[in-house]
Amino acid sequence: MNISVVIPLLNEEESLLELHDWIARVMQSNRFLYEIIFIDDGSTDTSWNIISTLSTTNPNVKGIRFLKNFGKSQALHAGFKKAIGDVIITMDADLQDNPEEIPELYNLIIKDGFDLISGWKKKRYDNKLTKNLPSKLFNWAARKTSGVQLNDFNCGLKAYKNAVVKHIDVNGEMHRYIPVLAKNAGFIKIGEKVVLHQARKYGETKFGAERFVNGFLDLITIWFLSRFGKRPMHLFGALGVIMLFVGFIFTIYLGIDKMFFNPYGRLITERPQFFIALTTMLLGTQFFIAGFLGELILRTKKDSKRYLVNEELNF
Repeated sequence: MNISVVIPLLNEEESLLELHDWIARVMQSNRFLYEIIFIDDGSTDTSWNIISTLSTTNPNVKGIRFLKNFGKSQALHAGFKKAIGDVIITMDADLQDNPEEIPELYNLIIKDGFDLISGWKKKRYDNKLTKNLPSKLFNWAARKTSGVQLNDFNCGLKAYKNAVVKHIDVNGEMHRYIPVLAKNAGFIKIGEKVVLHQARKYGETKFGAERFVNGFLDLITIWFLSRFGKRPMHLFGALGVIMLFVGFIFTIYLGIDKMFFNPYGRLITERPQFFIALTTMLLGTQFFIAGFLGELILRTKKDSKRYLVNEELNF
Protein backbone atom coordinates (compact mmCIF):
# COMPACT_ATOMS: atom_id res chain seq x y z
CA MET A 1 0.00 0.00 0.00
CA ASN A 2 1.34 3.43 -0.94
CA ILE A 3 -0.38 5.79 1.49
CA SER A 4 -2.24 5.67 4.80
CA VAL A 5 -4.12 8.87 5.59
CA VAL A 6 -4.65 9.17 9.36
CA ILE A 7 -7.34 11.66 10.37
CA PRO A 8 -8.19 12.28 14.05
CA LEU A 9 -11.47 14.07 14.56
CA LEU A 10 -13.97 15.33 17.11
CA ASN A 11 -17.47 16.41 16.07
CA GLU A 12 -16.74 17.12 12.39
CA GLU A 13 -19.94 15.71 10.86
CA GLU A 14 -20.31 18.57 8.33
CA SER A 15 -16.89 18.11 6.72
CA LEU A 16 -16.30 14.34 6.67
CA LEU A 17 -18.11 13.47 3.43
CA GLU A 18 -16.53 16.35 1.52
CA LEU A 19 -13.08 15.52 2.92
CA HIS A 20 -13.43 11.84 2.00
CA ASP A 21 -14.49 12.61 -1.56
CA TRP A 22 -11.63 15.07 -2.00
CA ILE A 23 -9.02 12.60 -0.75
CA ALA A 24 -10.47 9.78 -2.86
CA ARG A 25 -10.28 11.93 -6.02
CA VAL A 26 -6.63 12.78 -5.35
CA MET A 27 -5.74 9.13 -4.71
CA GLN A 28 -7.54 7.85 -7.81
CA SER A 29 -6.11 10.51 -10.11
CA ASN A 30 -2.58 9.59 -8.95
CA ARG A 31 -3.29 5.83 -8.94
CA PHE A 32 -2.25 5.41 -5.33
CA LEU A 33 -3.12 2.33 -3.32
CA TYR A 34 -4.42 3.90 -0.15
CA GLU A 35 -6.39 3.67 3.06
CA ILE A 36 -8.13 6.42 5.03
CA ILE A 37 -8.19 5.85 8.77
CA PHE A 38 -10.67 8.04 10.63
CA ILE A 39 -10.19 8.09 14.41
CA ASP A 40 -13.34 9.32 16.14
CA ASP A 41 -12.09 10.78 19.41
CA GLY A 42 -15.37 10.51 21.32
CA SER A 43 -17.61 12.59 19.03
CA THR A 44 -21.11 13.35 20.28
CA ASP A 45 -22.55 14.19 16.86
CA THR A 46 -23.16 11.86 13.89
CA SER A 47 -19.49 11.65 12.85
CA TRP A 48 -19.26 7.91 13.54
CA ASN A 49 -22.42 7.17 11.57
CA ILE A 50 -20.94 8.97 8.58
CA ILE A 51 -17.66 7.05 8.91
CA SER A 52 -19.61 3.78 9.10
CA THR A 53 -21.51 4.64 5.93
CA LEU A 54 -18.32 5.61 4.10
CA SER A 55 -16.66 2.33 5.11
CA THR A 56 -19.46 0.34 3.49
CA THR A 57 -19.26 2.24 0.20
CA ASN A 58 -15.46 2.54 0.08
CA PRO A 59 -13.43 -0.45 1.36
CA ASN A 60 -10.39 1.82 1.67
CA VAL A 61 -12.08 3.68 4.54
CA LYS A 62 -11.35 2.36 8.02
CA GLY A 63 -12.55 3.68 11.35
CA ILE A 64 -11.58 3.63 15.00
CA ARG A 65 -13.99 4.91 17.61
CA PHE A 66 -12.86 5.83 21.13
CA LEU A 67 -15.14 5.25 24.08
CA LYS A 68 -14.67 8.90 25.07
CA ASN A 69 -12.49 11.89 24.21
CA PHE A 70 -8.86 10.98 24.91
CA GLY A 71 -7.11 13.68 22.89
CA LYS A 72 -5.36 14.10 19.56
CA SER A 73 -2.13 12.39 20.60
CA GLN A 74 -3.94 9.20 21.59
CA ALA A 75 -5.95 9.30 18.36
CA LEU A 76 -2.78 9.59 16.28
CA HIS A 77 -1.16 6.79 18.29
CA ALA A 78 -4.08 4.48 17.52
CA GLY A 79 -3.99 5.38 13.84
CA PHE A 80 -0.23 4.88 13.61
CA LYS A 81 -0.52 1.40 15.08
CA LYS A 82 -3.02 0.37 12.39
CA ALA A 83 -1.49 2.15 9.38
CA ILE A 84 0.23 -0.09 6.82
CA GLY A 85 1.09 2.36 4.02
CA ASP A 86 4.66 3.06 2.94
CA VAL A 87 3.94 6.72 3.69
CA ILE A 88 1.68 7.95 6.48
CA ILE A 89 -0.09 11.27 5.93
CA THR A 90 -1.76 13.01 8.87
CA MET A 91 -4.27 15.78 8.39
CA ASP A 92 -7.09 17.46 10.27
CA ALA A 93 -10.73 16.78 9.47
CA ASP A 94 -11.87 20.41 9.33
CA LEU A 95 -10.94 20.96 5.64
CA GLN A 96 -8.22 23.45 6.56
CA ASP A 97 -5.61 21.01 5.21
CA ASN A 98 -5.59 20.56 1.44
CA PRO A 99 -5.50 16.93 0.15
CA GLU A 100 -3.97 18.19 -3.11
CA GLU A 101 -0.68 18.41 -1.18
CA ILE A 102 -0.58 14.62 -0.71
CA PRO A 103 1.22 13.60 -3.96
CA GLU A 104 4.11 16.01 -3.40
CA LEU A 105 4.42 14.98 0.25
CA TYR A 106 4.52 11.34 -0.87
CA ASN A 107 7.27 12.04 -3.40
CA LEU A 108 9.38 13.89 -0.83
CA ILE A 109 9.36 10.76 1.34
CA ILE A 110 9.73 8.10 -1.37
CA LYS A 111 11.87 9.83 -4.01
CA ASP A 112 13.84 12.35 -1.96
CA GLY A 113 14.36 10.03 1.00
CA PHE A 114 13.04 12.19 3.82
CA ASP A 115 11.98 10.52 7.05
CA LEU A 116 9.44 13.20 7.87
CA ILE A 117 8.00 16.23 6.10
CA SER A 118 6.13 18.80 8.16
CA GLY A 119 3.69 21.23 6.59
CA TRP A 120 4.22 24.96 7.04
CA LYS A 121 1.11 27.12 6.86
CA LYS A 122 3.06 30.20 5.87
CA LYS A 123 -0.05 32.19 5.05
CA ARG A 124 -2.78 31.61 7.60
CA TYR A 125 -6.43 32.60 7.78
CA ASP A 126 -6.71 32.46 11.56
CA ASN A 127 -7.18 35.37 13.92
CA LYS A 128 -3.75 37.07 14.08
CA LEU A 129 -4.04 38.14 17.71
CA THR A 130 -5.33 34.92 19.25
CA LYS A 131 -3.57 32.34 17.04
CA ASN A 132 -0.82 33.71 14.81
CA LEU A 133 1.21 35.67 17.34
CA PRO A 134 1.12 33.01 20.09
CA SER A 135 1.90 30.38 17.45
CA LYS A 136 5.00 32.25 16.28
CA LEU A 137 6.24 32.60 19.86
CA PHE A 138 5.55 28.93 20.50
CA ASN A 139 7.38 27.81 17.34
CA TRP A 140 10.38 30.01 18.18
CA ALA A 141 10.64 28.47 21.65
CA ALA A 142 10.27 24.96 20.20
CA ARG A 143 13.09 25.56 17.69
CA LYS A 144 15.43 26.92 20.33
CA THR A 145 14.69 24.14 22.80
CA SER A 146 14.60 21.12 20.49
CA GLY A 147 17.12 22.03 17.81
CA VAL A 148 14.61 21.00 15.11
CA GLN A 149 14.42 23.90 12.67
CA LEU A 150 10.75 23.96 11.67
CA ASN A 151 8.57 27.02 11.25
CA ASP A 152 5.26 25.34 12.11
CA PHE A 153 5.42 22.50 14.63
CA ASN A 154 1.66 22.45 15.12
CA CYS A 155 0.63 21.95 11.50
CA GLY A 156 -1.59 18.86 11.27
CA LEU A 157 -0.53 18.09 7.69
CA LYS A 158 2.59 15.92 7.86
CA ALA A 159 4.07 12.97 5.99
CA TYR A 160 6.08 10.16 7.59
CA LYS A 161 8.02 7.15 6.47
CA ASN A 162 6.25 4.09 7.89
CA ALA A 163 9.21 3.20 10.10
CA VAL A 164 8.98 6.58 11.83
CA VAL A 165 5.44 6.17 13.16
CA LYS A 166 6.19 2.61 14.25
CA HIS A 167 9.16 3.70 16.36
CA ILE A 168 7.80 6.75 18.20
CA ASP A 169 5.43 6.83 21.14
CA VAL A 170 2.92 9.69 20.98
CA ASN A 171 1.24 10.29 24.33
CA GLY A 172 -0.06 13.07 26.56
CA GLU A 173 -0.27 16.06 24.22
CA MET A 174 2.97 15.36 22.40
CA HIS A 175 1.41 15.42 18.92
CA ARG A 176 2.87 18.91 18.53
CA TYR A 177 6.36 17.52 18.94
CA ILE A 178 6.33 14.43 16.73
CA PRO A 179 9.28 15.83 14.70
CA VAL A 180 11.26 16.11 17.95
CA LEU A 181 10.26 12.59 18.98
CA ALA A 182 11.36 11.36 15.54
CA LYS A 183 14.71 13.12 15.85
CA ASN A 184 15.26 11.62 19.29
CA ALA A 185 14.49 8.18 17.83
CA GLY A 186 17.26 8.63 15.24
CA PHE A 187 15.27 9.85 12.21
CA ILE A 188 17.24 12.96 11.36
CA LYS A 189 16.23 13.69 7.76
CA ILE A 190 13.36 16.04 8.59
CA GLY A 191 12.10 18.58 6.08
CA GLU A 192 9.41 21.19 5.71
CA LYS A 193 7.04 22.10 2.90
CA VAL A 194 4.92 25.21 2.53
CA VAL A 195 1.29 24.08 2.32
CA LEU A 196 -1.95 25.83 1.58
CA HIS A 197 -4.01 26.81 4.60
CA GLN A 198 -7.75 27.22 4.16
CA ALA A 199 -10.25 28.99 6.34
CA ARG A 200 -12.47 26.72 8.42
CA LYS A 201 -15.60 25.97 6.42
CA TYR A 202 -17.82 24.35 9.05
CA GLY A 203 -18.18 24.58 12.82
CA GLU A 204 -15.66 26.02 15.27
CA THR A 205 -12.17 25.11 16.38
CA LYS A 206 -11.92 22.51 19.16
CA PHE A 207 -8.77 24.10 20.59
CA GLY A 208 -8.80 27.13 22.86
CA ALA A 209 -6.12 29.45 24.18
CA GLU A 210 -5.13 26.84 26.78
CA ARG A 211 -3.42 24.82 24.05
CA PHE A 212 -0.54 27.31 24.06
CA VAL A 213 -0.11 26.99 27.82
CA ASN A 214 -0.22 23.21 27.49
CA GLY A 215 2.15 23.45 24.54
CA PHE A 216 4.81 25.29 26.52
CA LEU A 217 4.47 22.86 29.42
CA ASP A 218 4.84 19.96 26.99
CA LEU A 219 7.87 21.72 25.52
CA ILE A 220 9.55 21.68 28.93
CA THR A 221 8.65 18.00 29.29
CA ILE A 222 10.07 17.02 25.92
CA TRP A 223 13.23 19.06 26.55
CA PHE A 224 13.74 17.12 29.78
CA LEU A 225 12.97 13.79 28.11
CA SER A 226 15.33 14.59 25.24
CA ARG A 227 18.18 15.44 27.57
CA PHE A 228 17.62 13.13 30.52
CA GLY A 229 14.76 10.77 29.60
CA LYS A 230 17.08 7.77 29.38
CA ARG A 231 19.43 8.82 32.18
CA PRO A 232 17.50 10.62 34.95
CA MET A 233 20.27 9.94 37.46
CA HIS A 234 22.53 12.27 35.47
CA LEU A 235 20.25 15.19 36.38
CA PHE A 236 18.78 14.27 39.76
CA GLY A 237 21.95 12.55 40.93
CA ALA A 238 24.07 15.59 40.00
CA LEU A 239 21.67 17.97 41.79
CA GLY A 240 21.64 15.65 44.80
CA VAL A 241 25.44 15.54 44.99
CA ILE A 242 25.66 19.34 44.74
CA MET A 243 23.08 19.80 47.50
CA LEU A 244 24.77 17.24 49.74
CA PHE A 245 28.13 18.88 49.15
CA VAL A 246 26.77 22.33 50.08
CA GLY A 247 25.17 20.89 53.22
CA PHE A 248 28.37 19.07 54.14
CA ILE A 249 30.45 22.26 53.79
CA PHE A 250 28.06 24.19 56.06
CA THR A 251 28.12 21.35 58.57
CA ILE A 252 31.94 21.32 58.68
CA TYR A 253 31.98 25.10 59.02
CA LEU A 254 29.54 25.05 61.95
CA GLY A 255 31.48 22.26 63.68
CA ILE A 256 34.89 23.95 63.36
CA ASP A 257 33.50 27.34 64.36
CA LYS A 258 31.83 25.89 67.44
CA MET A 259 34.82 23.84 68.55
CA PHE A 260 37.67 26.30 68.01
CA PHE A 261 36.40 29.86 67.58
CA ASN A 262 33.09 30.30 69.38
CA PRO A 263 32.61 27.47 71.93
CA TYR A 264 30.45 29.55 74.28
CA GLY A 265 28.34 31.37 71.71
CA ARG A 266 24.90 30.51 70.37
CA LEU A 267 23.83 26.94 69.99
CA ILE A 268 24.40 25.49 66.52
CA THR A 269 20.63 24.94 66.15
CA GLU A 270 20.04 28.67 66.66
CA ARG A 271 22.21 29.70 63.72
CA PRO A 272 20.80 30.16 60.19
CA GLN A 273 23.67 28.15 58.69
CA PHE A 274 22.33 25.08 60.50
CA PHE A 275 19.01 25.31 58.68
CA ILE A 276 20.77 25.85 55.34
CA ALA A 277 22.85 22.72 55.96
CA LEU A 278 19.82 20.70 57.04
CA THR A 279 17.66 21.82 54.08
CA THR A 280 20.31 21.24 51.42
CA MET A 281 21.19 17.80 52.76
CA LEU A 282 17.53 16.76 52.86
CA LEU A 283 16.95 18.09 49.34
CA GLY A 284 20.12 16.42 48.13
CA THR A 285 19.00 13.07 49.49
CA GLN A 286 15.57 13.46 47.88
CA PHE A 287 17.06 14.39 44.49
CA PHE A 288 19.38 11.41 44.63
CA ILE A 289 16.51 9.05 45.51
CA ALA A 290 14.38 10.55 42.68
CA GLY A 291 17.14 9.81 40.18
CA PHE A 292 17.54 6.28 41.50
CA LEU A 293 13.80 5.62 41.28
CA GLY A 294 13.75 7.07 37.76
CA GLU A 295 16.42 4.59 36.69
CA LEU A 296 14.43 1.72 38.24
CA ILE A 297 11.23 2.80 36.45
CA LEU A 298 13.02 2.98 33.09
CA ARG A 299 14.20 -0.58 33.50
CA THR A 300 10.84 -1.98 34.54
CA LYS A 301 8.29 0.08 32.56
CA LYS A 302 5.83 -1.70 30.31
CA ASP A 303 3.75 -0.40 27.42
CA SER A 304 0.23 0.50 28.53
CA LYS A 305 -2.82 1.37 26.45
CA ARG A 306 -3.88 4.97 27.03
CA TYR A 307 -7.23 4.85 25.30
CA LEU A 308 -10.24 2.55 25.05
CA VAL A 309 -11.43 1.65 21.57
CA ASN A 310 -15.18 1.24 21.29
CA GLU A 311 -15.46 0.07 17.66
CA GLU A 312 -13.30 -0.57 14.62
CA LEU A 313 -14.21 -0.79 10.94
CA ASN A 314 -12.53 -2.74 8.08
CA PHE A 315 -9.39 -3.80 9.97
